[in-house]
Amino acid sequence: MKIVLLERNSAGTDISVDCFSELGEVTAYANTVTEQEVAERVGDADIIVCNKSPMREGTLKDCPNVKLICELATGFDNCDLAYCKSRGIQVRNVVDYSTGMVAQHTLTLALALSQKLMHYDIYVKSGAYSAQDRFSNFDVPFYELEGKTWGIVGMGNIGRRVAKLATAFGCKVIFTSVTGKSTCTDYPQVDKDTLLAESDFLSLHCPLSDLSRNYIDAEALRKMKKTAYLINVARGPVVNNPDLYDALMSGEIAAAGLDVLEKEPLQESNPLSKIKDSTKLIITPHLAWASVEARKRCVQGVYDNIASFLRGENRNVVNP
Repeated sequence: MKIVLLERNSAGTDISVDCFSELGEVTAYANTVTEQEVAERVGDADIIVCNKSPMREGTLKDCPNVKLICELATGFDNCDLAYCKSRGIQVRNVVDYSTGMVAQHTLTLALALSQKLMHYDIYVKSGAYSAQDRFSNFDVPFYELEGKTWGIVGMGNIGRRVAKLATAFGCKVIFTSVTGKSTCTDYPQVDKDTLLAESDFLSLHCPLSDLSRNYIDAEALRKMKKTAYLINVARGPVVNNPDLYDALMSGEIAAAGLDVLEKEPLQESNPLSKIKDSTKLIITPHLAWASVEARKRCVQGVYDNIASFLRGENRNVVNP
């Protein structure tokens, strides 16, 4: 089997991918972006390992040997599943490898924003603390999680883990389902308007789909509390970035923590790039999933997906 790794560096250069050589002849590229690059590099390969590279008719029609696409991730919105199925190409993803880390990052963003950690770190390092004549400083108010309402959009594995952590901090958890099909009964399920109106912290953990695209837009932001914190660790387009900019600048919500953006990396044309106040907005570069441990689990998951495919076993198939 010929295996092509289109985005080898998405696992991090500090993580070995040598294990794939046990399963076939491997060709690896640091990154692959354009449709032309995808088509040329896949060529006569049997198995593709990718993350964001577009997998659709335009990139695969001249690649006759492809039998399996393995996402080096959980998300698979880069794949045209219907086209792949029509070609008999299986698409497999890796599930639950980063649940703990994404949940941890969600709480990290919420705590950093609500406790104004960046402000106070700068206050000390600027010399202002050393220059004052009192032992403490709390010129910018900060708040507890205990007693607050934490709203969740998407009660899957990550949403449930966040719910447990928020509960441990003393929050009341409520959630809504984008599809309306959630079977979770551990926490109260409410409609979108109720979630927006009642949440002190609102975190997003839903897949990107036609239902979730622009789920948080100007209308949704107007329905949130002015004291609310928005955390997006789902997919960038779930939040309308220009609308969020307007809401932050006008004080419609207190602050936002983002690990994902509408277009990545952050573009100068994105108005959020203008906000330098880290008490209002923290943006991390799509790393919530990427602890060393999680990336190792992800690579192992892809290995297991390929190995089971070669044994004729179904594992993590997203287009059965």
